[in-house]
Amino acid sequence: MSSNAASTGAARGTTILVVEDESTIATAIAQRLTAEGWRVEVARDGLAGVAAATRVLPDAVVLDVMLPGIDGLEVCRRIQAERPVPILMLTARDDETDMLIGLGVGADDYMTKPFSMRELVARLKALLRRVDRAQQAAASPVGEPPIVAGDVVIDRDQRRVHRAGEEVHLTPTEFELLVMLASSPRTVLTRERLLAEVWDWVDASGTRTVDSHIKAVRRKLGAELIRTVHGVGYAFEPPVDGDEGQEG
Repeated sequence: MSSNAASTGAARGTTILVVEDESTIATAIAQRLTAEGWRVEVARDGLAGVAAATRVLPDAVVLDVMLPGIDGLEVCRRIQAERPVPILMLTARDDETDMLIGLGVGADDYMTKPFSMRELVARLKALLRRVDRAQQAAASPVGEPPIVAGDVVIDRDQRRVHRAGEEVHLTPTEFELLVMLASSPRTVLTRERLLAEVWDWVDASGTRTVDSHIKAVRRKLGAELIRTVHGVGYAFEPPVDGDEGQEG
């Protein structure tokens, strides 16, 4: 349980909560994350996971969808309602609908079983790096101007998004993805580039994760703001001359 590794993301006292009812999987994850230098807390059902999140205030959560008691989606809702924390969801079902539901209730990333421990660790490190970057940006005395696209206003300093005057809740990952696209309007960014710069992934194994997050952002802000360039990537398309819907 000690934190003595100097690897990226294994910073001072980092605590990871693992909520997983399958004993062999929970043990394997805990052993690997401990080897990375993180402190690990394990909960074996949904209610225990919510209680552990309140008690230990983890820096990130690895959360199985299928749990006894209350399922992972409800656990995610309750944890995020108490305190924002990056959540990586696990499921045995490779179903895109499940991915979108998970992202919609506040998860930041999604992996299907079976998965490699190497990939799990890499994604957790990416989540923790994004939290660090957000905290550094919030503490910076030099503010960045908001990005305005029609009735959408993206406040990079406060990490808040409004559409037509109403605040729209985005997860930390969704926010960074939107800012990445909106900072280069009408420019096509490849899935691989988005994956590398938002998720810190250097290969193309997670491009479906990009697609799922794009769908989640579209559901919240409207499909017309992000154009798909099939086989390549995505482009942010702000309205022209007050025209609300321009989609290519």
